[in-house]
Amino acid sequence: MTGDTFRADNYDKRIFTPSILFGDLGFLLANGVGIAGAARRVGRDFMGKIMMVVSAINGCSYCSWFHASQAMSGGMSADEVRDMFNLQFETFATEHELPALLYAQHFAETDRNPDPEMTARLVDFYGERAALDVVLIIRMIYFGNLLGNTFDAFPSRLAGRPANNSSALFEFMFYLAVVWFMQPAKWMSRGKVPTMSKRARA
Repeated sequence: MTGDTFRADNYDKRIFTPSILFGDLGFLLANGVGIAGAARRVGRDFMGKIMMVVSAINGCSYCSWFHASQAMSGGMSADEVRDMFNLQFETFATEHELPALLYAQHFAETDRNPDPEMTARLVDFYGERAALDVVLIIRMIYFGNLLGNTFDAFPSRLAGRPANNSSALFEFMFYLAVVWFMQPAKWMSRGKVPTMSKRARA
């Protein structure tokens, strides 16, 4: 970790540190079967909405582009997609979806430190199995968000906007490790990212 001074013009998106990266990789590997089952039970459309909410908070352009495209191909209107990324989903979310979407927003806004009472409400509404499915979906997209954001951190550093409290060496090594599949995503998503909520990011 570096001792970078916090500045308003620094790269301000949440990114991986080595400990978070390896911790999250371990979690995903240990829960791979559970995540696959959760995706099947939750369903594509509902899962996509959860992922859009988390991506809106974390500001990952790649995840936002991909899930917006998936949602529109599944029948969601451009206005609905825009509202999702501005966290104005209460008007069209179903009664079944709304608690999960609000929890996803809370989970991301607290940087993965949700209030235990919020988690208890999620379990009360859905039951333990379905609530765990929602959390697994959130954890999966959170990993994707940080992957995309960390990929962008090194070019941002080179452009004079370093991430706060981050290591240039780690960013460089991460960039080299993922550039082979992230660069094509960057080309495909260029100019197609929906307008996202301007939420403060830790």
